[in-house]
Amino acid sequence: MARVRVPISNFQYGEISPSLVSRTDTPLYNNSAKKVENFFLRNEGGLLKRFGTKRIYEFDTTVDSSATQQLRLVPFIFSDDERYIVSLESAKIRVFQINPTTGAVSLIQTLTQDVDTNAIPFTNAKLPELTYAQAGDVMFIAHQTFMVRKLVRTSLTTFQLEVMTFNESADGFRINQPYYSFQATGMTLNPSATSGNGITVTTSANYFDITGSQSGGNYPSSKHIGSVLRYHDNEITITSVQSATQATGNVQGELLVNLDNDAIETIDGSANIHITFVNHGLSVNDSITISAAGGVGGITASNINGTRTVSEIINENEFVVAAGGSATSSTIGGGSPKISTHAASTEWGEQSYSELRGYPGAVTFHENRLWLGGTIAQPDGIWASKSADYFNFDIGDAEDNDALDLTASIGEINTIRHLVSNRDLQIFTTTSEMYVPSFTEKPITPTNAQVRRQTSYGANFVRPDSFDGATIYVQKTGSVVREYIFSDSEAAYVSTGISILSPHLISSPVQMCILRGAINRPESYAFVLNDDGTLAVFTSNRAEQRAGWTQWTTTGKFHSVCTVDDRVFCIGTYDTGAGTSKHILMEFDSTLNMDFSNTFSGTAGVFNVSSHFANGAKVKVVSGNDYLGEFTVASGNVDVSAVQEITSAEIGFGFNVEAETLPIDAQIAGGPLTGEPRSVNRVVVDLLNTLSVSINEKRLVIRTVTDDFSQARVPVTGKKEFRLLGYSKDPTVKITQTAPVSLQVNGIVAEVSF
Repeated sequence: MARVRVPISNFQYGEISPSLVSRTDTPLYNNSAKKVENFFLRNEGGLLKRFGTKRIYEFDTTVDSSATQQLRLVPFIFSDDERYIVSLESAKIRVFQINPTTGAVSLIQTLTQDVDTNAIPFTNAKLPELTYAQAGDVMFIAHQTFMVRKLVRTSLTTFQLEVMTFNESADGFRINQPYYSFQATGMTLNPSATSGNGITVTTSANYFDITGSQSGGNYPSSKHIGSVLRYHDNEITITSVQSATQATGNVQGELLVNLDNDAIETIDGSANIHITFVNHGLSVNDSITISAAGGVGGITASNINGTRTVSEIINENEFVVAAGGSATSSTIGGGSPKISTHAASTEWGEQSYSELRGYPGAVTFHENRLWLGGTIAQPDGIWASKSADYFNFDIGDAEDNDALDLTASIGEINTIRHLVSNRDLQIFTTTSEMYVPSFTEKPITPTNAQVRRQTSYGANFVRPDSFDGATIYVQKTGSVVREYIFSDSEAAYVSTGISILSPHLISSPVQMCILRGAINRPESYAFVLNDDGTLAVFTSNRAEQRAGWTQWTTTGKFHSVCTVDDRVFCIGTYDTGAGTSKHILMEFDSTLNMDFSNTFSGTAGVFNVSSHFANGAKVKVVSGNDYLGEFTVASGNVDVSAVQEITSAEIGFGFNVEAETLPIDAQIAGGPLTGEPRSVNRVVVDLLNTLSVSINEKRLVIRTVTDDFSQARVPVTGKKEFRLLGYSKDPTVKITQTAPVSLQVNGIVAEVSF
């Protein structure tokens, strides 16, 4: 009988796909596992049992099993001392404050309407699709079905919800919002007057929404009601719709058209003046009003300004009117004239965001601008505010600080899912990954902005986040997690699947968040919440080429997860013993060993737990380093007096802890042992601060009959040997735990007989 020692030096690749179990030829084989459940992967390659979860708050709604997602946690970080957790819910927002001194988390406010007493437009179906971005004391929340909302911190303990609005021009006649020409090419708009309320606007073809039945000559359900049309840079608010080609509206100010400088031409001796006006839409005998024109060609300003009649149409961009005097020379000039007109014109558009056209579904901040993207009508549209003026989206004259709009489609229509501020402005659509490059010499401006397509995988609705130098996101299919990173060697962004070794752990993700490294914990972790209530947990170290996945489970389900600094919060769904599941806000706590857990004080081994558990709940009890067993809650109490008359104990729900190696194999002279009967007869496990572990059901012995049982158990640190029996063609080493206490495995060495 021959023997060989097989070092399983670490678990740096985590749990890998069952399809890779036979790949003994790969370097990852002895550094990965068949299963890793409820462990952290450490930088050194070891396994640390995950923390338990501390119960913080029980939500007052019963879990609706038919709902896709009912609660979503997001962080709200105002300053180092002022941090919050926001729970977005169906028609509700709850705000929890993190006490800067004690770290305690408490509910400070519940919102059910905005400042205008409108209902909060979140629904169960919309919650997973919400995107958000925060700047200072304002969080912007976006979805294609409602106008962007602002969650505003108004004081240390108060928040309010507002509908995002755009700034108005100084004269109050212009809303600084984006506009778009939704009409067919060549369609004209003709207002009946240049000013006033109740004017008629007529289109040359069907345009206005005529949803619903006509009543009193109007369509009261038309989605165009309240929309703003921009006609030659002036605005008309629609108040009613009479047909697909006719509506009524109010002019904001006066329909003035600012002509280019020197738009007037005179001919020596003639009383006529030629006016250049692009797409003027005028006809002979139309009346116009000229203002702000200067004298030219010997005709004074008073001879030009005033009400004039069109006498001749030269072409679509030029017409003629009679002046009040004759020119003494042929010249071009006239200053900067304005024309008040209501001619049929193709120079018009409609506000980009409305009930009819939809609203931006993506939001971020980048280079001191607010960026919005992806409406229903313009799924590939991107809009950026003026620099340092977040509520001004007026395009202006293409000055560097002016607002800008872009199109993310390159050959096909892409629905924008996410906008991410990183090295560049990154754009994630349903079919592609793109970016808008930033420049070292100057920021993004209307003249240098350009969209560059890089890869073609597409993203789903899960919000991307930065991790280990890259942006990680969920592929459109929902089955792959990818990283998007700029490659210096290729001078382009590349998208790489980071879950390809562990695809079985990714199951239709609904949320993702990042726990960044800290002083006492250098590792960073990405938490991917699956729709089945499990967490796929990823860690990597790009510099050392290490990356791996584990799975976290609980006795109930994980329902939402978020991080605030180095703290991880989650919502779990649990049956607390009453037969009905509830949503529970919890925090992963390094001092706890169980889920839905807390430390209770009692008398002589009796603990009142009625605030946490209902009668009939089966809970586990840990006192110090000792596991006392499982008990049933009765009359609101947990009674452990028969075991030990203690005054303090951790009480909660246990969770499964398990890691299993791939089949122990070895390369010998004749090749690998794959398929050959062999026995793992001895395993040496390197432990750290461990109170309970079993290796293939062989328990770690903490105490012997010679120990002083009056003293507390001491955690084991160092190498421990386990002797095993039995032959198998696929022998593995399985690490489990029967008692909910501390456990850390640094590495394993197995001795194989064959």
